[in-house]
Amino acid sequence: MKVYAMNQLPFGSKHHALRKNTPTIALTVTFTLVLFTVVPLCYPLLGYPLYLLKSFSKSQISISSYVAVKYGSIFEHESEQKCDIFTGEWIPNPHAPYYTNTTCWAIHEHQNCMKYGRPDTGFMKWRWQPDGCELPVFNPAQFLEIVRGKSMAFVGDSVGRNQMQSLICLLSRVEYPIDVSYTPDEHFKRWRYPSYNFTLATFWTPHLVKAEETDAYGPTHTGLFNLYLDEFDEGWTTQIEEFDYVIINAGHWFYRPCVYHENRQVVGCRFCLLENVTDLPMYFGYRKAFRTAFRALNSLENYKGITFLRTFAPSHFENGEWNKGGNCVRRRPFRSNETSLEGINFELYMTQLEEFKLAEKEGKKRGLRFRLLDTTQAMLLRPDGHPSRYGHWPHENVTLYNDCVHWCLPGPIDTWNDFLLEMLKMEGVRSYEEKLDLSDRKMKLR
Repeated sequence: MKVYAMNQLPFGSKHHALRKNTPTIALTVTFTLVLFTVVPLCYPLLGYPLYLLKSFSKSQISISSYVAVKYGSIFEHESEQKCDIFTGEWIPNPHAPYYTNTTCWAIHEHQNCMKYGRPDTGFMKWRWQPDGCELPVFNPAQFLEIVRGKSMAFVGDSVGRNQMQSLICLLSRVEYPIDVSYTPDEHFKRWRYPSYNFTLATFWTPHLVKAEETDAYGPTHTGLFNLYLDEFDEGWTTQIEEFDYVIINAGHWFYRPCVYHENRQVVGCRFCLLENVTDLPMYFGYRKAFRTAFRALNSLENYKGITFLRTFAPSHFENGEWNKGGNCVRRRPFRSNETSLEGINFELYMTQLEEFKLAEKEGKKRGLRFRLLDTTQAMLLRPDGHPSRYGHWPHENVTLYNDCVHWCLPGPIDTWNDFLLEMLKMEGVRSYEEKLDLSDRKMKLR
C-alpha cells in the first residue's frame, strides 16, 4: 500500500509560507522524527503504527484509515463538522425499537423477521455511537418539518428500497403516507405525506444504467444481463429532475453474470462463460455504472437537487456462499477491532468514493451538491441484522436462500435514517454558511 509522505498531503494554502521559516521548520521536523521513533503514530480503528502500514495491503486495513492515508480529508464538505458521524461503535439501546411489525405496514415480507419467527430481539436494541460526538435518534416530526414541501427519491436496488421502508416506518409515528404512484409496478412507488406536502419515491435500477436480462437462468442461476455501461437508464433519469433529494445506491446485483457493452459493442463480461468474451473484474462494470449515473445527474438541465451516495453495505455470509449453505447466525455486532473491510468489498467501496469525488467536482461547476451517506463501516459491524431464514414461514413451499444481504425491520438499517436526518440538519447549516460566504465575497468586491 502506498503511504504518502508528509509533504504530499494536502495542507491547504498555508504550505506557501514554509520557505520563509526554513531553520525553524528544520528543527521542528528533526524533533518530530525523533518523537515518532519513540511514540508510534496510530490511525483510528487500527491501533497499528504508521510504519506498520507498509506491511499491509489496502484490502487488509480498516476503512477510515485507508481513506485518510490515500485521500487525506476526502470529504471537503465534512471538514467543518466536529466529528465524523460514520466512524464509531454500536452500543446498547434498551429504548429501541421505535416501531414494530404490527405498527408499520410498510415492511417488505422478506425483511419482516419478527413476523416469521425470529426468536431473538437483541439485534433491534443497538444504536450507533460516533467517535467524539452524538448521533441523535431519529426524530420523525423534525424530519418531516425539514422536508416540508420537498421530495426525495431512492434510486437503486432492493437494499435502497429497504431503507425507504425503514423511513416510512420511522415516520409512521407522526403520519402515514398515501399512495400516489403513477403505475401499479411495485418497483416504482410514490408516496405523499399530505400534512407536509412531502413526496417519497423509489426507482428500481439495480445496475443504475440501461440493462436487460438475456437469460433468466444464466451461469449461476441468477440470470445473465446485458449492461450498457455508457447509456442512461431512462426509467429513472427521465423522472428525477423534479426531486430535491436523490439517494443513489447499487451493489449486490453486480455480483451476477453480466455482459458489458460500450458504444453498443461488447467489451467484456463478468462470469458470462461466453466464448471469445474477456472476463473482467466485477468493479470494472461497477465503476462505469456509477460514472454514467453521476454523469446523468450532472447533465440534467433542470436538476437542482442534492445527491446522496449511500455507500455499499457488505453482506455477511459465513460457512459457505449464498447458494451453498452460507448463513448469518451471529447474535450481536462486531466491535470495530474485530473485523475489517477486505477484498472485493473494499474495492467496491473505494470505487464508489473515487467516482463520487469526480462527480462532486463536476457538479460544483453547476452549483450541484453531492453528499456521502457512508453506511459501510457501521453495517460491516452488523452480521446480526439480516433476515437469514426468517423471511418466510418454514412450511412454505418456496425456494429462498438465507438472506444475509437485506436487513430486518426494525433493525440496524434504521440507523441509516439517523444519518440521513443529521445530514439534512447539517445541510441547513451549510446553506446558511454558504449564503454568508457569498454575501461576504460580494462585499469585498464592492
